[in-house]
Amino acid sequence: MKDMSVLQLLPYVLVLTISFAWPIAESTTGRATIRADLTHVDSGRGFTKRELLRRMAARSRARLDSRWSPPGRGGNAHAVTVPEARGTTGKYDSDSEYLVHFGIGTPHPQRVALTLDTGSDLIWTQCSCVVCFDQPFPSLDTTASDTLRGLSCFDPLCRRGGLPLYGCSAKDNLCFYVYSYGDNSVTTGKIIEDTFTFQAPNDKRGTVTAVPNLRFGCGQYNTGLFGSNESGIAGFGRGPLSLPSQLKVGRFSHCFTTIVESKTSAVFLGTPDNLEAQATGPIQSTPFVRLPAGATSPLYFLSLKGITVGKTRLPFDASTFALKGGSISGTIIDSGTGMTTFPEAVFRSIWKAFVSQVPLPVEEVGKLLCFSTSPKKKVPAVPKLILHLEGADWDLQREDYVLDIDDEDGTGGGLCLVIGSSGESSNMTVIGNFQQQNMHIVYDLEANKMVFVPARCDKL
Repeated sequence: MKDMSVLQLLPYVLVLTISFAWPIAESTTGRATIRADLTHVDSGRGFTKRELLRRMAARSRARLDSRWSPPGRGGNAHAVTVPEARGTTGKYDSDSEYLVHFGIGTPHPQRVALTLDTGSDLIWTQCSCVVCFDQPFPSLDTTASDTLRGLSCFDPLCRRGGLPLYGCSAKDNLCFYVYSYGDNSVTTGKIIEDTFTFQAPNDKRGTVTAVPNLRFGCGQYNTGLFGSNESGIAGFGRGPLSLPSQLKVGRFSHCFTTIVESKTSAVFLGTPDNLEAQATGPIQSTPFVRLPAGATSPLYFLSLKGITVGKTRLPFDASTFALKGGSISGTIIDSGTGMTTFPEAVFRSIWKAFVSQVPLPVEEVGKLLCFSTSPKKKVPAVPKLILHLEGADWDLQREDYVLDIDDEDGTGGGLCLVIGSSGESSNMTVIGNFQQQNMHIVYDLEANKMVFVPARCDKL
């Protein structure tokens, strides 16, 4: 399917103003405590560790270029291709990481699989498709739900919910939207509301939670770099349209299992109070950075003070990682980016520190630092990697920054540092989900802080 820009979609926007009428809803949701299952985009697809690394690096680069690069390098600065299946490559899954699974509508909830994205606000899924990307199961059928309602364009959530482009349909005064991402991916449709049903398939208790009147985008014109196994995106950002905001939860959390194990992960909306459950280390917290007066962003910024590799504190202070007004900068934690990326100078300093402390031959794999190993020799210990945050030291577990790779012929292998560069012209630091593996990450919205604790995520 050919990609379409926002301007190319304008004729379809005009169509939306005279069609697709639904009853207008007025009720709102209450507080909820919910658990849902997450699956990684590459889970169970038979990729080798080397292929997993290449795919993750490609997706991370695509997301960085499309969303947080300086003008002139973003958008479609370069095409990204990643292995689609064993022995093939394709332009797929370039912005998908963890998918959250639930149902929409009554009396029979219809399946959706949405990318969990802490970097955006809008929840949307494909429905009543006119121009849509392929997905592995039917798109949402709006005629099959007894509880689906349209949202008035005069509703505050339509007019002040952070939609970049919205309006009223001429026929029924319902809210239509155009929501674009930095890579020129676009979803266009109506804002509607319906009941979301969450049932974690791996929850032995069989817990089911149904929440009525949640607002989301019915994406009817969707083009761009969307994945081959998702049906849309679930925004978990700070804005009023995000899922945590609509559920009115004071906290939410996720616990990602390692990508090499293909085990189910968990997301909690209304985090359980007992964070010590399945914990393997101390509970720490660090405040989210408050934005300047008048500024808005869906992103979760952290105050990174410095980095230590082994026994070496790198020569960068907090100003290197700080949010600076009028520029693409700062440090964020992001569920939708695979590997952590640092400004080029910081990345090169990390590279040199590891090379000086790891007594193995260096091998560069796709701009990533790797070391060659031999099956006949003991692999030396890898230096610690510590992120010094305000009020907390994030001592990363080895599996959260190193990936061991075996050659398929059994002659040897290597280990790779799963850390990338944001580029020469970027001041952005993005803490990706590989570094968050087996770590229970809590977004405490009421206290404006992030709580984190090492945990057995597959046991939660």
